[in-house]
Amino acid sequence: MKKLNKYMQRALELARHGELDASPNPMVGAVIVAPDGSIIGEGWHRRHGEGHAEVNAIASVADQTMLRDATMYVTLEPCSHYGKTPPCASLIIEKGIPRVVVGCLDPYEKVAGRGVNMLREAGVEVETGCMEAECVALNRKFMTAHRLRRPYVTLKWAESADGYIDGHISTPVTSMLVHKLRATHDAILVGSGTVLADSPRLDTRLFAGRSPLRVILDRRGRTGGRADDHTVVYDSYSSLTDVLSDLYSRGVTSVLVEGGAQVLRSFIDSGLWDAIRIERAPIYIGGEVKAPALSPDCRVADTLIIDNNTIIHIEK
Repeated sequence: MKKLNKYMQRALELARHGELDASPNPMVGAVIVAPDGSIIGEGWHRRHGEGHAEVNAIASVADQTMLRDATMYVTLEPCSHYGKTPPCASLIIEKGIPRVVVGCLDPYEKVAGRGVNMLREAGVEVETGCMEAECVALNRKFMTAHRLRRPYVTLKWAESADGYIDGHISTPVTSMLVHKLRATHDAILVGSGTVLADSPRLDTRLFAGRSPLRVILDRRGRTGGRADDHTVVYDSYSSLTDVLSDLYSRGVTSVLVEGGAQVLRSFIDSGLWDAIRIERAPIYIGGEVKAPALSPDCRVADTLIIDNNTIIHIEK
């Protein structure tokens, strides 16, 4: 088992290279190992629409005849359907790879066990569940989206020590980290009040990553319907569940909710959140806009102090 974990750990390391560009596809890494234990091929899913991890790993093998005695370690079940690229399971079979070790199964409805079944029916020996918890955690956004058929929801706000929301307490470093957080989500959502008060650009100008789709909740039509190729405005919806369902149908697997306070509270009250990021500054400001109240049983995943501000990550 130690040998299995060694190679799957390497596959996980490779998969993380796709954090900024693979979505809405999952991050996936693959390692191909010869019978003597040496790694003869590696790959990861670099960018949505391009070759998957398995394809890139196979292409990296200098002597393709070695594939017929090799074992592939892959963090996620190989796909079995035609999307933007052909099925990876078919390529594995075509190349004659006799054994595949899979980290976790793919919950996407067009795969969901079919990739493993295709391999096994072709005579490939398949082992599943190697470092499964780590492989699932790597793609928690993707997993949540396809299991619940709604995007993974992260709530974010900055607050003072006395519990008031303040968008100006971030430091240059923590502001950059917020833009990195934006780059790891497919969409960023705000209410019309935030748009009118702050005219936020909602981009990643402080971090070298793609800017997410901008989403505005505007039931009262206060923003003038600013929908375009990069912005979606919801001016008529019955619930946040409907909004998330529509975003999922658009291929959005993760959404960062940045405010304002009423919108954040609505997501919390509806239970429609998966993670929360709070930046807390050691200052007392008073004010009118209180930060959302959280249940005392919320789980703090980790905390980090940067420039005297405390970054708190909460997960369900």
